[in-house]
Amino acid sequence: MYDGQLVAMIHSGSRGLGHQVCSDHVRSLERRYKQQGDVWIDEEWGYEIADRQLASAPFHSKEGQSYFDAMNAAANFAFANRSALAHRLREVLTLEMGVDGGAKTLYDVAHNIAKVEVHRIDGKGCTCCVHRKGATRAFSGDSPEMHNSIHKKGQPVLIPGDMGTGSWVMAGPRNGQNIAFGSSCHGAGRALSRSKAKQTIDGKALKLELEKRGIRVHASTPNVLSEEAPDAYKDVDDVIQLTENAGLARPVVRLNPLAVIKG
Repeated sequence: MYDGQLVAMIHSGSRGLGHQVCSDHVRSLERRYKQQGDVWIDEEWGYEIADRQLASAPFHSKEGQSYFDAMNAAANFAFANRSALAHRLREVLTLEMGVDGGAKTLYDVAHNIAKVEVHRIDGKGCTCCVHRKGATRAFSGDSPEMHNSIHKKGQPVLIPGDMGTGSWVMAGPRNGQNIAFGSSCHGAGRALSRSKAKQTIDGKALKLELEKRGIRVHASTPNVLSEEAPDAYKDVDDVIQLTENAGLARPVVRLNPLAVIKG
C-alpha cells in the first residue's frame, strides 16, 4: 500500500447465518444443563457454568463437531459474500470509469470464528481451539503458518474504525507469537449499543455533518447511520495505540474515509 492509494474496505460477513448457527446450537446445548443453586451443570460432561448463555460442549463430541462444521459453513458463506461484493465493485468501477483501475483483493479474513491451532502453553506445544469473538488473527512473521508473501512481516490485521474517523491496517509481530494466542482486536469497539445510538444520535444531521467534511454517505435508513455514527464507537486511534503497546500488532497504514455505503 502507498500514500494516496484508493482502497475499498468491505466489512460484511455471513449476513446473519453465523449468528443463527450460534443461537441454534447454544439453544440446543442449554437444554442439557440443569440449574443447581446459582450455577448450571451438565452432568454427563461435568461442566459447571454461571450463565446458560455460556453453554458449551467438548470439541470432539458430536455436539461440538456439529457446531464447528456449521460455523465453518457460515464462514465459507461470508467469504463468498465478500467475493461477490468485490466483483460488484469492479463492475461499478468499470461502468463509471471504463476500467476497474486494476482493482484487486489485498487481503480477506474472517473473524468471530474458532480455529484449531498449535500454541505453546507452559513451554509445551498444545493443540487448541481458539475462538476469536470480536477479534482476529495476528500471527507473527516467523509463524510456520505464514505464506511466503508475508513471511517475516506478520499477518495483516484489518481494524475498521468508524465512518467519520478512519480505519487501520496492522500486522502481527515480526517475531514471536503475542500473548493473546496470536490474536488482535477486530475494530474500534462500540462505545454505545445500537439501541442507545439510535435513541441519542440524529442520523439525518450526521449525514449532513459528514458531507460537510467531504465524506459522502449512503445508508438505507437514518437509523442505520445512527447505529454506525462516529460517537457510537471508541476512538480507533486510541485502540491502535493500546494494541501496539500491548505487543499484539503493529500499525502499518491509516485509511481515511471518502465514501461510505451502509446497507
